[in-house]
Amino acid sequence: MDITFNHVSYIYQANSPFARKAIDDLSFHIPSGSFTAVIGHTGSGKSTLIQHLNGLIRPSDGEVNIGDYRLTSSEKPDDMKELRSRVGVVFQYPEHQLFEETVKKDIAFGPENFGVASEEIDGRISRITADVGLNEELLERSPFDLSGGQMRRVAIAGVLAVQPEVLVLDEPTAGLDPRGQHEMMDMFYDLHKRQGLTTILVTHSMEDAVQYADQVIILNNGTKYMEGKPEDVLTQKEALHSVQLDVPEMVQFLDAFEKKFGKRIPFTRQSTADIAGEIRDRLREGEQHE
Repeated sequence: MDITFNHVSYIYQANSPFARKAIDDLSFHIPSGSFTAVIGHTGSGKSTLIQHLNGLIRPSDGEVNIGDYRLTSSEKPDDMKELRSRVGVVFQYPEHQLFEETVKKDIAFGPENFGVASEEIDGRISRITADVGLNEELLERSPFDLSGGQMRRVAIAGVLAVQPEVLVLDEPTAGLDPRGQHEMMDMFYDLHKRQGLTTILVTHSMEDAVQYADQVIILNNGTKYMEGKPEDVLTQKEALHSVQLDVPEMVQFLDAFEKKFGKRIPFTRQSTADIAGEIRDRLREGEQHE
């Protein structure tokens, strides 16, 4: 499903002394099947944007189009439940939303709520537990007896069991150690590719954005500040610094290399091994000219 925001603004507590505009004249397009990173500091409008994606809130002005669904201040789809079944949201610390007696019941809750037959749910659970790295032996255990990482995977499995076409990830690696963060993001990216999901990653991690995303949207004070390919947007040091963001560590490293050796290596999202090879070649060139 493709997603388009057309001049969307949203005001909390409109027409009151406490009115606050959270997003202002926001326009962008997310192609179906793409992986988009949304980045911005606290208060930039990321959470408000997320809530528009499955109709939790509707624009104060403008319109949001999600596939064939259209949301405006005065109009919403008749089948909002169907829309919400097609847009899965993994909120920050999703394990806090677990509540059922067993892992199996927790994963099954979403599809049951959307009217999926029990036989189909059983099949989905079997596939999804493998997808998220859960052992089927855990299905009859209480989710509250599991480790924190396992609980998070149970919560994610519950979102995936509805079989959404759009997957929204709100800081999905928050609280995990570096290895856990890497494993979690690799899992999401594998699901994105295999299932052709339209994936939206809301993150503070420039490294995740540059490694996984096809496009990046930078928000600042509720407006779109920058948009484009990660290698074009996330290398603009001065522009990012002006909104309290930094370039990815690899870009910082290449800048430091250029300052020390006077040799520029453009960042094109190369692998670490490729960059090491380019550095070796540039240094060898310098030795040959001495």
